[in-house]
Amino acid sequence: MQVTQANERRNIDTLVARLTAMYSHVPPERVADVVRGVHARYDGRPLREYVPLFVERHAKRELGEFGA
Repeated sequence: MQVTQANERRNIDTLVARLTAMYSHVPPERVADVVRGVHARYDGRPLREYVPLFVERHAKRELGEFGA
C-alpha cells in the first residue's frame, strides 16, 4: 500500500496537533517546527508508509528535551 503525499501531509498535520496537546508546555509553533524539521529529514526516502511513525518517534525524543 502506498501513501500519497496528501495523505502523508494529513498524517503529519494530525501528528502536530496530537503532539501540541501532549506537550502543552512547549509553544505550539515550536512543536510544529520540530515535527516539520524531523519530517524534512525523510525527504527523498523510500517506504513513505512509515515516515509519519518515524517522525513521531524522533519528534517526541526532541520535544522531551523541553521537559515536562
